Amino acid sequence: ATVLLSSPSQILSNEEKRANFDRYGDAGESQGYSQHQHRQFHHFHEGFYFDESFFHFPFNSERRDTSDEKYLLHFSHYVNEIVPDSFKKPYLIKITSDWCFSCIHIEPVWKEVAQELEALGVGIGVVHAGYERRLAHHLGAHSTPSLLGLINGKITFFHNAVIRENLRQFVENLLPGNLVEKVRSHKNYISFLSNWKKENKPHVLLFDHMPVVPLLYKLTAFAYRDYLSFGYVYVGLRGTEELSRQYNINVYTPTMMIFKEHIDRPADVVQARDMKKQLIDDFLSQNKFLMVARLTNQRLFQELCPVKKSHRQRKHCVVLLTGEGDKFAEAYEAFLTFAVANTKDTLKFVHIYNDRQPEFADALLMDEEKYRGKSAVVILERRNNAGKIVYKALEEVWRGSREDNFILLDLLEQLRTDPGLLSSETVLADLNDELAPMFLIRWLYSMLDYISDCWDSLFHSNWREMMPLLSLLFSALFILFGTVIVQAFSDSSDTRDSPPSEKEETAAKTEKNDASFSKESNSRIPKKGFVEVTELTDINYNSNLVRLRPGHMNVVLILSNATKTVLLQKFALEVYTFTGSSSLHFSFLSLDKHREWLEYLLEFAQDAAPIPNQYDKHFLERDYTGYVLALNGHKKYFCLFKPHRSGDEGGTLGLCEDYDSSLHTEARGKSSCSPGSRSLKNKLHKLSFWMERLLEGSLQRFYIPSWPALD
Repeated sequence: ATVLLSSPSQILSNEEKRANFDRYGDAGESQGYSQHQHRQFHHFHEGFYFDESFFHFPFNSERRDTSDEKYLLHFSHYVNEIVPDSFKKPYLIKITSDWCFSCIHIEPVWKEVAQELEALGVGIGVVHAGYERRLAHHLGAHSTPSLLGLINGKITFFHNAVIRENLRQFVENLLPGNLVEKVRSHKNYISFLSNWKKENKPHVLLFDHMPVVPLLYKLTAFAYRDYLSFGYVYVGLRGTEELSRQYNINVYTPTMMIFKEHIDRPADVVQARDMKKQLIDDFLSQNKFLMVARLTNQRLFQELCPVKKSHRQRKHCVVLLTGEGDKFAEAYEAFLTFAVANTKDTLKFVHIYNDRQPEFADALLMDEEKYRGKSAVVILERRNNAGKIVYKALEEVWRGSREDNFILLDLLEQLRTDPGLLSSETVLADLNDELAPMFLIRWLYSMLDYISDCWDSLFHSNWREMMPLLSLLFSALFILFGTVIVQAFSDSSDTRDSPPSEKEETAAKTEKNDASFSKESNSRIPKKGFVEVTELTDINYNSNLVRLRPGHMNVVLILSNATKTVLLQKFALEVYTFTGSSSLHFSFLSLDKHREWLEYLLEFAQDAAPIPNQYDKHFLERDYTGYVLALNGHKKYFCLFKPHRSGDEGGTLGLCEDYDSSLHTEARGKSSCSPGSRSLKNKLHKLSFWMERLLEGSLQRFYIPSWPALD
């Protein structure tokens, strides 16, 4: 048998062969066999009651439904066109695929709703997940069918039953809630229309007999929100009769009015029983700006005063440079009257506040003295987008007089025949955005949007997307829970430990209990250039001692008002090298305020030295200044350092053997411990050695049952 093969060029050049190749996989030479094989396969399915027509399913390209083809989206088309366009209108997008029986089930509802919403101004899109996997993944759709809404670049998934009412409500919920203000009374109506000057926008009023704002009107308000403000009057509401009579409104026919600078009369009106989108767009596009709009940002300047593209498209802007307040009201009203009387397609009348756009005003008026505090009129033409303009300013200030009107009108007539009249040239900087919200408000709105997205994702997102977040959340909870459990067991074991007696302490136990201090002594590098010493008072007593964390100690210096300065300086020098230890805190206690607290504490050191009772004649003469206590708030014990005595070579390091003689010496009077016999600084002479032994754990400890109150 001889088989003839066609070359690729022959197949592509022949329409019939190319169609056969696409349909059957060959160019047509074996068409009979292919069709016979296809018919056999089809009859095989019919034997099992499996027919394509029964399911209406597009199993091949011949039977594929073409209703969605005009809505098909591709990745580049979506990113470059659909997302930017979503800032003007919302989009309803369906994600579908082949062999998707649920897609077939929702198809009738989808066709009906898509056709209805498209007529209202909603964008419709279809993504085939089989051919546009990248786009489907970008949208976050991991199953088919999926429906989602897109507005302002933000994606929201639809999660309800696919019926007409739910889909309409879903699209309506995508829109911001403050697009249309409901006007319910004459007072509310005046307040709404009077905002034209503040917002720098015309105001639109729709009179209709529907209790709720129609979706078409909301979509229109969203599309034109940068140019117009929208209000809605329900004519069936009590209190709106006066408005209907004032403007002769037919309550059975929707009526749309646009108000500009004059709120007592509409600038334009349209009335139709069937208000279509095209009619509304044509009406609003012709009334997007005020008669004399104020230039508040660069975008508005570029729209009102576009760059000329040809000689016939040349447009000129007549700019009133003025100020705010009643002082400039007369000049503005005269300019507005002139603009209304001389409106043309080639002329745009605008005004600007000099104090809000100083760079713009200085560039045109050259900061001339005669224009200061006055209004001026400038005729300009933009030459390119870089800011280059040609212009001519009226030689005299604008007062709005009859003479000023004639001068301006004469210049505009000359400009029609002589474009060279605009002899001055300059480059303008971009205008300030006067109506832009503050940074804090923008940040707050961004945070609210982010929180809303997170809340929505928490309940509706695909579990595949949520797994990393859930894993991180549970890991953090596990670590936190484990830390709390370990801390709880640690605290309970510490409370069960009773304070051991001095005779039962062994060297091994001492090393074990103070291992943390030994480690810290090896790395005591000061982290600051100063010593932070706080006063121990009744306010911070609990936090600095009673509730001190386990393993932490507070080293407290005892001083009086007279010795405070000298002892604190010496104390800081002695303990500075130990400030690198995070478990040590440094404080001082005023002996003049808290002598009784100290006396009570020293009673628990009876084994080191007998403490004279309060009826001792030297009770008020005993000098405890220079004493240092290392207090362990958690385990309820303290170590004691007594001041260095003059003539003692070895000094005193807080040993219990020397404590007895120290107290007896001080109790004998001022002869042996007066400031005249020793310097105040010498009291803390050997404190640094005592601190070394404190960190080693070799100092004696005095346990107490509980910490006394510091009154």
